[in-house]
Amino acid sequence: MASPLIIRTCYLSARHHHHHHHHHCSFLFSTTSPKPPKFHSLKSIKMEGANEITEEAKENVNQNKRKIFVAGATGSTGKSIVEQLLAKGFEVKAGVRDLAKARATFSKHGPSLQIVIADVTEGSDKLVQAIGDDSEAVICATGFRPGWDLFAPWKVDNLGTVNLVEACRKLGVKRFILISSILVNGAAMGQILNPAYIFLNIFGLTLVAKLQAENHIRKSGINYTIVRPGGLRNEPPSGNLVMEPEDTLYEGTISRDLVAEVAVEALGLPEASYKVVEIVSRADAPKRTYEDLFGSIKQK
Repeated sequence: MASPLIIRTCYLSARHHHHHHHHHCSFLFSTTSPKPPKFHSLKSIKMEGANEITEEAKENVNQNKRKIFVAGATGSTGKSIVEQLLAKGFEVKAGVRDLAKARATFSKHGPSLQIVIADVTEGSDKLVQAIGDDSEAVICATGFRPGWDLFAPWKVDNLGTVNLVEACRKLGVKRFILISSILVNGAAMGQILNPAYIFLNIFGLTLVAKLQAENHIRKSGINYTIVRPGGLRNEPPSGNLVMEPEDTLYEGTISRDLVAEVAVEALGLPEASYKVVEIVSRADAPKRTYEDLFGSIKQK
């Protein structure tokens, strides 16, 4: 059998060219090994090589691809997340329910964006296929539009997020970023009469559903960042970002683009690991780096 090192090279090269499905890597095998190896297709290399790949090599594979799966990609915040990821040189897999809407939303995208059908309410097995083994992190920006279905927030914000986390567990995806909301724990904060809390909970207990999803993520063992924005605005960002620990902010607003920026920045920062942060923007807040902002929040 060839040495693991050579298999590793082959695996990396195979993963690097993952869109050429018929490449044979056999030329990479050492000719000095006692038995000449059989010809391997890319698929069998993935299977056999997978066990012999060191953690270090896996890291290198990730450096090459940096593909992020975004759930809820056609929503207002999701769209901004996709655009900012692409601008930073990531590859993006956009999980959407409506293909026609997605094509219209991302009409000018290049080869770095792949659109896949992904309905978070349809169970984790379909999501496993959508996320695939080439996504290194998942950002969940799903939400629902208030309507007649009072169970919609429950299905999307709670069960849908849980399904995504389960899909990540099955695939071994190590990083999960969730866009949630301030006041999800309003009852515990004594904010039960806050008009915002009442309003958001009229629509099928939205905040309670989000809180349950958050709790699931925290128990899952996955490296999470939960971002709880204040009231979402569609205008461009104004003022500076304020970041507080969980269950601190009960008022304030923030631009969706800034929420998206926080999610994208969190991806690359060790300071953002295993944290719940609440964000709004304020005109009088000082400008701080993301390292400083995330670093100031303690892990629970």
